Amino acid sequence: MSDSAQTVIVYGADWCPPCHVARGYLAKHGISFEYRNVEEKDEWMRQAVQKSGQNAIPVLDFGNDRIVVGFDRPKIDAALGLA
Repeated sequence: MSDSAQTVIVYGADWCPPCHVARGYLAKHGISFEYRNVEEKDEWMRQAVQKSGQNAIPVLDFGNDRIVVGFDRPKIDAALGLA
């Protein structure tokens, strides 16, 4: 990863299997992330929809307009500089 201080924001929900997979994948690679459960705050759901243009989770925000919707490993790896 090019910026070791990078913190990813993961918008998801506890009932969402791909959300768990995405969080586990980031943790496995030692990537810091902030988890925002969209069921806890309406604002977090609005942010996820605004950033992704979709009504789907997980939404991973890597900063600098780099957004990945769903657990799309190739796109996540590219955003992290792992690819």
